Amino acid sequence: MKHKSIKLLTCAISSTILILILAGCAADKHSPNSWPVGNNVELNRLADVRIKWPKTVTRFAVGSCAKERLPQPIWNTIGAQEPELFLFIGDNQYADRWAPNGRKVQSTPVTDPERFYEAYETLAAIPEFAKFREKVPIMGMWDDHDYGANDQGKEYPLKQHSQLAFLDFFQFPLDSPLYQQEGVYYAKTFGEEGRRIQFIMLDTRYHRDKLDKNPRGKGKNRGPYIATTDTTRSMLGEEQWQWLAEQLAEAAEVRFLISSVQVVAHEHGWETWGNMPHERERLYNLIRDTEANGVIMLSGDRHLTEVSVDSGQLGAKPPYPMWDFTVSGMTDEEKVVTEDNTFRKGDVFRQSHFGTVEIDWGKNQGGAEVILKAINENGDILNFQRVKIAELVVNKST
Repeated sequence: MKHKSIKLLTCAISSTILILILAGCAADKHSPNSWPVGNNVELNRLADVRIKWPKTVTRFAVGSCAKERLPQPIWNTIGAQEPELFLFIGDNQYADRWAPNGRKVQSTPVTDPERFYEAYETLAAIPEFAKFREKVPIMGMWDDHDYGANDQGKEYPLKQHSQLAFLDFFQFPLDSPLYQQEGVYYAKTFGEEGRRIQFIMLDTRYHRDKLDKNPRGKGKNRGPYIATTDTTRSMLGEEQWQWLAEQLAEAAEVRFLISSVQVVAHEHGWETWGNMPHERERLYNLIRDTEANGVIMLSGDRHLTEVSVDSGQLGAKPPYPMWDFTVSGMTDEEKVVTEDNTFRKGDVFRQSHFGTVEIDWGKNQGGAEVILKAINENGDILNFQRVKIAELVVNKST
């Protein structure tokens, strides 16, 4: 199924705005939406696709970091797990890595909006992905490479164009509030009272401030970043923080908080909430203040899979054990990982893999659990963890 793109019409647009042309200045068959930042660009969507979402979710899959120019047989393995939903949580394509004249360019910021569509369309044309997408609804979130620039945040100049391409590829309906919002954060809840599952998709790119680099450069088995002491910097931006507080106040028995970068692990020096420890503390405090029970983090970005659990080992004060299931590297080759993670539970792997999450409501076991599995391309289980939902409860006395 060939991907259908949003294109930007250009009748009387300033020459400073990069444009995409589909068919001259023909009128859109839909009522045009105005982009919220005031550049007066109009949207032209070829199809207002309505995804058929499941009423309940008890088993879903998650993955990230899929290079669209590489083979992706892993979609067949994911499909064999029969997930009711798939979360594509970042670096879903690598628009900032392309090959002009046959020469590979590493992490070059996208400067032409057409490149976003080219990357998404290359992904959409992969036979295994196209077959999977026809059967399983997909919720998406971006990270840096599909956003448009390696490790960048709010400073990236084409983020508005990137957002339009993202909304098109993930088939958001034209009446979605995300067309009037800066950033692609959103939430969905499935199931009836007693078995409600909430997915909160956080955008850690559009409003994120710059990170501090280690003046001594990378250390052994470490990335280039250090924790900032500037408490004015933000991971989410104030509007998204306020939105998140509203989402956490909603009723749900289990909540999956999706962050494209790791929340718990931070000793490695790559991108993580630990780059802004005051923001990670704010997140923990917000979960506590809203009495949002049942939160489990899902993260990507790192080209590895591991499970991290913060019970206060390094001095933080989580509202209850904070589990972070990192699933990142759908097209990666196998490689040994040697980096510290005090929070790690089980082993760490770098190879082509995805994750599955199953909610067992405890009818026959006396207690509801969330089952986390990391699975490689061959279907082998790399990590298996059980999380008791009863232990993910805010202690009001602390």
